[in-house]
Amino acid sequence: MAYLGLIIDYGILGLLGIMSIAALSIVIERYLTFRKVQTQQFPDKRLLEYELTKGIHLVATIGSNAPYIGLLGTVLGIMFTFYTMGTQGFIDTSKIMIGLSMALKATAAGLLVAIPSIIFYNLLLRKVKGILVKWEVEHER
Repeated sequence: MAYLGLIIDYGILGLLGIMSIAALSIVIERYLTFRKVQTQQFPDKRLLEYELTKGIHLVATIGSNAPYIGLLGTVLGIMFTFYTMGTQGFIDTSKIMIGLSMALKATAAGLLVAIPSIIFYNLLLRKVKGILVKWEVEHER
């Protein structure tokens, strides 16, 4: 059952790390795309909106699911702590507290991935709306 500790440390936290790198990569790529986009090149607003919103749904998905993955790590960590308590036959409060604090790091990591992802998603969405308004103003004439 010692592998459960490794799953929490490397599996859950590793997955959250990959998710944060993916979200950050998408945010950077979209920001660079927004800087280069020229609204006059798009005769149809829907085509422009499609081009602008590519991939940002993944940032929202990461932001909304990261807390659940962190919570899964916490639940697994607590289960591991209780299992260890049951198999060892005695209760050492310091081991319990260490086990629970290690379990809670997964929730903290999930929140550290989710909060910036949602903030960046909202910033990207705001930028998309601004560019679309610019397109509408340019094509009113």
